[in-house]
Amino acid sequence: MTESNETTRRWLRRAGSARLEFGADYNPDQWPREVWDDDVRAMREAGVTIVSLAIFSWARLEPRDGEYDFAWLDEVMDLLHAGGIAVDLATATASPPPWLTRRHPEVLPVTRTGEILWPGARQHWRPTSPVFREHALRLVSELATRYADHPALVAWHVNNELGCHNVYDYSDDAARAFRVWLRTRYGTVEALNHAWGTAFWSQRYDDFEEILPPRLAASHPNPTQQLDFKRFSSDALKDHLRAERDLLRRITPEVPVTTNFMVMGEMKPMNYADWAAEVDFVSNDHYVLPGPQARDELSFSANLTGNIAGGEPWFLMEHSTSAVNWQPVNVAKKPGELARDSLTHVAHGADAVCFFQWRQSRAGAEKYHSAMLPHAGTDSDLFRGVARLGERLRELAPIAGSRRRRAAVGIVFDWESWWTAEQDSHPTDRLRYKQEALDWYTALLDAGIRADVVPAGGPLEEYRLLIAPVLHVVPAALAARLDAWVAAGGHLVTTYFSGIVDENDHVWLGGYPGALRDLLGIRIEEFGPLLDGESVTLDDGATGTLWTDRIDVTGPDVEVLARYKTGEQADRAAVTRRRVGAGSAAYVSTRLGPDGLAGLLPRLLGPAGVTGELPAELGGRVELAIRGDHWFLINRTDQPVDLRALPGAPEVLEARGVAVFTN
Repeated sequence: MTESNETTRRWLRRAGSARLEFGADYNPDQWPREVWDDDVRAMREAGVTIVSLAIFSWARLEPRDGEYDFAWLDEVMDLLHAGGIAVDLATATASPPPWLTRRHPEVLPVTRTGEILWPGARQHWRPTSPVFREHALRLVSELATRYADHPALVAWHVNNELGCHNVYDYSDDAARAFRVWLRTRYGTVEALNHAWGTAFWSQRYDDFEEILPPRLAASHPNPTQQLDFKRFSSDALKDHLRAERDLLRRITPEVPVTTNFMVMGEMKPMNYADWAAEVDFVSNDHYVLPGPQARDELSFSANLTGNIAGGEPWFLMEHSTSAVNWQPVNVAKKPGELARDSLTHVAHGADAVCFFQWRQSRAGAEKYHSAMLPHAGTDSDLFRGVARLGERLRELAPIAGSRRRRAAVGIVFDWESWWTAEQDSHPTDRLRYKQEALDWYTALLDAGIRADVVPAGGPLEEYRLLIAPVLHVVPAALAARLDAWVAAGGHLVTTYFSGIVDENDHVWLGGYPGALRDLLGIRIEEFGPLLDGESVTLDDGATGTLWTDRIDVTGPDVEVLARYKTGEQADRAAVTRRRVGAGSAAYVSTRLGPDGLAGLLPRLLGPAGVTGELPAELGGRVELAIRGDHWFLINRTDQPVDLRALPGAPEVLEARGVAVFTN
């Protein structure tokens, strides 16, 4: 696998004053030539400044093996440049053409049950296939050489949504690459046997060649094997990103390189905090998922993306103007939601707001997915809303390049805990790592408190209060880091199923919560997961679901903040806090949800000296985000909000509206 490079953050290669970019994926090869001029005219009307081009155009660019057709792309590039529209040019490797898979079916992915994923959709390629890599890099070389000096080119877009459909490949190519990865990680098969605990179920290996991916097995595959395969699979895609990026940098060193992450929903297989250093600027795709916390999840993901980017501006590569096509029921956005969704991303650091796609397709699997230019054309409410957003972004140009102001509260987000806490053969399969983190985020929003969602490897020590929900994987180094931070005056809150295992998914012995037990001053002998429909009541009136713990308080300096009133743990501690010097460490042993956390939060925020930055009457009704000296007030409700209590703000924030002002 290729070596990682140190990355210096760069933005688009373009002249002129700073601005917030605005645009979409553009697929002119889906349309006859006479449509292209209309597209550019309508783009200018809408205020489009940039498009992502040629994402799924491999079959058009290389219609036969080694034969290239760039004439149409030359014309589109020239046309866009003449219209003042910049191009984020894709490497077009996301979906291999039919001739490649016909000649080389060995590039097709294989599922854990041995089924081949055939052509007919997209991303039908193995991340570890040397044959695919050879053909993909050949195309990348041709594109980079041809367009290196084109004035429209401002960035390279590697592949597209890496791993969306092909992250876990169990083929023989993957098996060979997995063994190489394991040799690099462990060095010897003896070290691997120790890490994987292969004494259990007679799984001891004598040679790396005996090892396979965790394919369909008679029972639960080895847990550490599963965890390592998740690590490997994320790394394999990252390696493909590096391979394309390194080639692009050799040919066009002055053009920045990015790829679109998918920080959204339950998209957990790619460790984006680990990938961020591989690109010149972070890009993300986000789509709203239906549910009572849909808007909060958008904010959570935008917030996390901004912190993955290290506080630097990032690029919103895709979201939707209205309905999508891939949910069971695809509902159009309400008035105001197009702008609110977009500006929430800007509030959390996005310096580009782009959509899938520019012109709504008339054929294909995504023809019912909304676009900037809908089937109804420019004479439509949707297009007029798009144009209004373009004007709003032009007005907000002074925000471009500014950094988000750090909050006092950080919510720790850890991909390896996400992967491991939800594996099989656990106390419950109902646990959802991101849902617990999102519940805390919603509760903080409801309380009018700004919080950053921070990768576990990020600058944790800079926060006054850290909330680490289900921090399941705690290596010794992380435990020591948290101990030192609390001792120095930091305030930690963690939850059930935290501190349980080390980096090899080995349980920390001596009682739970393992690596965090001494810091918290508690000891748990057995977990108490709850059955579906079961709940417990706490003596503060909150209701707990999913999980309980039989807590023994072991430290004399531990305060019990809440006890169980009902259930098997009745009268035992449910929420504890231990004072450690000027700091503290608290533990929440059940899922309380946003409503239950509302009553608990003041007792956790108070010792850390965390208070809201908004007048009390606005708390929960609006979200506050701050970039530089610009305050964003985002209406979380469907009703107007009176802002007169906040100096400098407009008097009224319209339903689903966003106000931006300096403070």
